[in-house]
Amino acid sequence: MSDMVNHPPHYADGRRFEVIDVIEDSVKFAPTPVLGGLQWQILKYVHRCWNKNTPQQDLQKAMWYLMRLIDQLEARQEFVETNDG
Repeated sequence: MSDMVNHPPHYADGRRFEVIDVIEDSVKFAPTPVLGGLQWQILKYVHRCWNKNTPQQDLQKAMWYLMRLIDQLEARQEFVETNDG
């Protein structure tokens, strides 16, 4: 019987690593929790898109988070440029 709380089978699904481990390792260098959270969502949706019947929908969700992350980074850059000087 699989552990549906700690290690649901669809989280690893034959992969060498669970998505949580990959994501935690990836976002630890994010400059803020918000930016790391957005990256987290992108990675989650891309990593598991083939596990569902609607991969396009998951990839569209990933794209939504990606665009939001880009917008956040651009806003941060504009803030730095405006206040640098």
